[in-house]
Amino acid sequence: MQQRVRLEEAIKGARDLEQALADHIELVTLAESEGDEELLGQLTQELEPLQATARQRRLATLLNGEADENDCYLSVNAGAGGTEAQDWAMILLRMYSRWGETQSYKTELLDESPGEEAGLKSATLRLSGSRAYGWLKTETGVHRLVRISPFDSQSRRHTSFASVTVTPVVDDTIEIEILDKDLRIDTYRASGAGGQHVNRTDSAVRMTHLPTGITVQCQNDRSQHRNRAQAMDMLRARLYELELKQREDAAQAQANARSDIAWGNQIRSYVLQPYQMVKDLRTSIEVGNATGVLDGNIGVFLEGALAARAGESGS
Repeated sequence: MQQRVRLEEAIKGARDLEQALADHIELVTLAESEGDEELLGQLTQELEPLQATARQRRLATLLNGEADENDCYLSVNAGAGGTEAQDWAMILLRMYSRWGETQSYKTELLDESPGEEAGLKSATLRLSGSRAYGWLKTETGVHRLVRISPFDSQSRRHTSFASVTVTPVVDDTIEIEILDKDLRIDTYRASGAGGQHVNRTDSAVRMTHLPTGITVQCQNDRSQHRNRAQAMDMLRARLYELELKQREDAAQAQANARSDIAWGNQIRSYVLQPYQMVKDLRTSIEVGNATGVLDGNIGVFLEGALAARAGESGS
């Protein structure tokens, strides 16, 4: 029902925009025939809000998937590269956090596993806000960083990898059956920040779904009970995402993309030295200001990947 309402709204919006553009063209033609330069200048300025509206309508058509309206979980895992990769994972986590702030999303760190010397082995964010999953769903994949290592005394250039996984938060209207016999639940002491009480008790929870091998963990709360509930929500989200991927006949490609966090599986490359450049390998979109991208300015990549995905599916 909700999808039908959105479709009707989209059709009405497209027709309204088409009529507004037709009216504008008619006025431009009239102004040109009368040589009215002042009116032509005014009409040119009035085209800008029409262009902005057209862009918004186009984006709305790209965010029409079954779970696109939902909040999402975003997990970052360090890959090949040791300390370099763990630092890179932390930089990526910051990038997505900053992007979430620009969208007025609520961001909550649910789990983090610190690196041995610096950065993070892994971390999971929850981003809450309109169409969070829709916007970020194409970020799943391997991200590659090239830079002069701050951890290398000889200042050599290093290549690092980290994987990103994005899953939709599942609301109560979606039924995902999880049997007790299919679960293995482990508790352990939290390794991140959280105060003495957190670190002195086995409050962290790791939950493994045996049939699929999917593992989630949560340690952001002092209460083991609340961490367990949050981990269950995350597991439901992962299983729901798996179902969505299977419907799109992309489950195998998804598994392949996550199988090796190293060269050859990346979706985007970030170069900081000897020059700055970020290039999406799926869309060929390239931006020179890598520092700005890592500060959260990733909108051009999100829009490009969504548009490419829509084109591939013929929608």
